[in-house]
Amino acid sequence: MYEKIYHTMKAVGIWNLVLGIIIIVSGIFTGICIITGGANLLRKKSEILF
Repeated sequence: MYEKIYHTMKAVGIWNLVLGIIIIVSGIFTGICIITGGANLLRKKSEILF
């Protein structure tokens, strides 16, 4: 019985680590995309202004 609980807790811990890493990577990627988009807008600022 305790062995089954141990394996379940181990699986949950692994999935928590995997999901945490995925969330961190996606957050970094989103931040880079936002910064790149802002830099492009600043570079083309003279073309955008009316």
